[in-house]
Amino acid sequence: MKVLVSGATGFLGRHIVDELDRLLYSIDTIGRSGKATLFSDLTKEMAAITNKYDLVVHVAGKAHLVPRTEEEKQDFYNVNFEGTKHLLEALIHPPKNFVFISTVSVYGLDFGNNISENAPLTSDEPYGKSKIMAEGLITKWGETKNVTTTILRLPLLFGKNPPGNLESMINAIKGNYYFNIGKGDVRKSMVFASDVAAFIPNIMKFGGIYNLTDGFHPSFKELSDEIASFHKRRNSISIPFFVIKILANLGELMQKVSKKKMPLNKRQFIKMTKPLTFNDNKARDLGWMPRKIIDHPDDWLT
Repeated sequence: MKVLVSGATGFLGRHIVDELDRLLYSIDTIGRSGKATLFSDLTKEMAAITNKYDLVVHVAGKAHLVPRTEEEKQDFYNVNFEGTKHLLEALIHPPKNFVFISTVSVYGLDFGNNISENAPLTSDEPYGKSKIMAEGLITKWGETKNVTTTILRLPLLFGKNPPGNLESMINAIKGNYYFNIGKGDVRKSMVFASDVAAFIPNIMKFGGIYNLTDGFHPSFKELSDEIASFHKRRNSISIPFFVIKILANLGELMQKVSKKKMPLNKRQFIKMTKPLTFNDNKARDLGWMPRKIIDHPDDWLT
């Protein structure tokens, strides 16, 4: 099988390339690095891709950044939407299967339990909204070109040397300055990047839209205790709920006065103190059998 992968050098992209290589697929990659088979900047119009592929996996995207300027906000649309558009336009020979890596951020929710793929897409932030736009573009393109399209909406990704919030949490615990709020029992959905990669060759045949999680949704305390134990640090302290609420209210007030976003405000307080979990039963009906994050610390801690 001949495959094209965008974003192959990123955190998830590397896992996907490794898995497809293990299956002896013939892999081309597209990107801005010298290691890419096809050198291209997705934010700009691309030269025609004349090779024929059985599968295209579109991983490239912009995330892990809170935009501070209008230019940074626009970058999300340039990469996630315009980049997708340019890739689709460049594919002279539509593949049989197209897999798009999306995000649970499309739901636009700060809290909730057991959220399914049928939930409305309400994100009004650049990251989630640009992914909604890309999903719509791909779905319409797939119908027009008779391509089986699969959209995977992912939560926080786990694996060796992770980026973003998980990296920050690990570093804070290693530095003994991380804390839980109250009992630390708030649960969040997450999933192994390698499990997502291994599922692609199976799910691509069915098409559709799927949430993928580990099905357990660890709590902050479960994660922080595991990280502390692995790195031989003390368990993280807990700060009373009411203390953080007071600080969040102060942050909200300062935000209104200064017109600048504070690191702790009412919205951040909600994110830190309320659960956000997603239902992946639709994928499980088609063979999705992920590992529990908390049971495999060696696969995400170094």
